Amino acid sequence: MVRLFPIVVVAAVMVAIVALVGMTLTELGPWYHALRMPRWAPPDAAYGAAWTAIFALNVLGVVTGWQAMEGRREQDWLIGVFALNGFLNILWSLLFFRLHRPDLALFELLVLWVSILALILLIWRRSIVGAVLLLPYLGWVTFAGYLNMTIVKLNGPFH
Repeated sequence: MVRLFPIVVVAAVMVAIVALVGMTLTELGPWYHALRMPRWAPPDAAYGAAWTAIFALNVLGVVTGWQAMEGRREQDWLIGVFALNGFLNILWSLLFFRLHRPDLALFELLVLWVSILALILLIWRRSIVGAVLLLPYLGWVTFAGYLNMTIVKLNGPFH
């Protein structure tokens, strides 16, 4: 258990940084409120709850996967893909909310989605439980992608 504690802390700190930076970039001001949204879009309050649960599951999934990896090289790959995924998560918030470019955010979201799939597949080889813990993240980003695409269709073009 003592050996596991540092990786739990590292994963939790990484996720907290992604969440805090993403939250800082998320500006629900006049531009956002002027966007036409589909009727099925969740209320704004739902996003915080969903991301909190997803980020908690991400920590558990990555820690479970890291623990199951065979050797330092596999663990380093996992941390690298996890860090890339966090960067892509932040980049989406920057493109959508700060730069007001849902069209570019939609393109970037495809890369984010692939990075989540890569995390799942990397972990799946060693820990099915760890990989399954990341499936809600993939599902939520898939839903977010459909919502993002619908926002682009309802409001585009963006400049």
